[in-house]
Amino acid sequence: MERTAAPSSSSTAAAAGAIASVTGSLPVLIPILVAGLFLTLTLAVTIGPVDLDMRTVWSIVAAKTFGFTGEWTQSQENIVWMLRLPRVLLAAVVGAGLAVVGVAMQAVVRNPLADPYILGVSSGASVGAVAVLGLGWLAGMGAFAVSAGAFAGALAAFAVVFLVASAGGALSPLRLILAGMAVSYTFSGLTSLIVMTSDNRELARAAMEWLLGSFGGARWSNLGLPALVLLVGTGYLALNARRLNALLVGDETAATLGVDVTKLRRTLFIVLSLLTGVMVAVSGAIGFVGLVIPHIVRMVVGSDHRRVVPVSILTGAIFLVWVDVGARMIFAPVELPVGVITALLGGPFFLWMLATQRWKLKGAK
Repeated sequence: MERTAAPSSSSTAAAAGAIASVTGSLPVLIPILVAGLFLTLTLAVTIGPVDLDMRTVWSIVAAKTFGFTGEWTQSQENIVWMLRLPRVLLAAVVGAGLAVVGVAMQAVVRNPLADPYILGVSSGASVGAVAVLGLGWLAGMGAFAVSAGAFAGALAAFAVVFLVASAGGALSPLRLILAGMAVSYTFSGLTSLIVMTSDNRELARAAMEWLLGSFGGARWSNLGLPALVLLVGTGYLALNARRLNALLVGDETAATLGVDVTKLRRTLFIVLSLLTGVMVAVSGAIGFVGLVIPHIVRMVVGSDHRRVVPVSILTGAIFLVWVDVGARMIFAPVELPVGVITALLGGPFFLWMLATQRWKLKGAK
């Protein structure tokens, strides 16, 4: 079976060594990232058209959570508790989810250029979500219908891309990217078709939010399912970190190490599709988070998934929270879609990866 080199090079290894000397070991890095995430969440809630200080923010949180009392206005309480805090937390959950999906997806297909957006999985999830709203599918599932539809669409897209890329028994990196592009275009066309032929006048607005990505409508009710799926999904990936390491070196080698490759890959398809589907259902098709974050994390901590998974979760959460802050503030009072900013950041990064790792695609059939 054709093997794809792990996402590293001599220059990357040198950079990793230099950074590792600064960041120290994982037991030091994780607390630093946790503290950074806590500070990020706090600062993100304070930033907006109405200035708030950190003391007021956490006083309101303590009051709503534990019943403490303090001095603040009703307007400040509404801004913190009803608007900014659920939005910031949802951005953190989605950022963590998309980052860890990118980590696992790159291991499954053994390609550092893989992520849910590039491989068309996010587009598949968008089709499923829009189909639920526009065609009334899965109406019996109530509030979970959109997430279920997004999951089904993500699973279908992932399966098609992988089957096409592995045709002939060898997983081709070039065919993987091309199949992802084809699936992405196809599902984007299906999304447009559903929107254009639906009698639901609100569907066009909702579909545009999914296509561009936004946390503008975040509410506390949006947080429960994504947080639960993130907890379960990342827990599964953390428990199978050694098996993900084995997948990086090829199916045959992984099998000799006692890994049931077929069973593991099928389970990962389901887990990754569920994670992608739920995240897309609440935020839209936000691209490049699953590409940029895992690659940067591997430069810092190496390719061992016992390190990459937890660091990517925290880094992805921090990253997307600040992207959302930028979306809110750069052109305030006009709000940019989050997906626009991630595309502007991730697109050049993707081109850089294609240029510097072009040798990995040479000879791909």
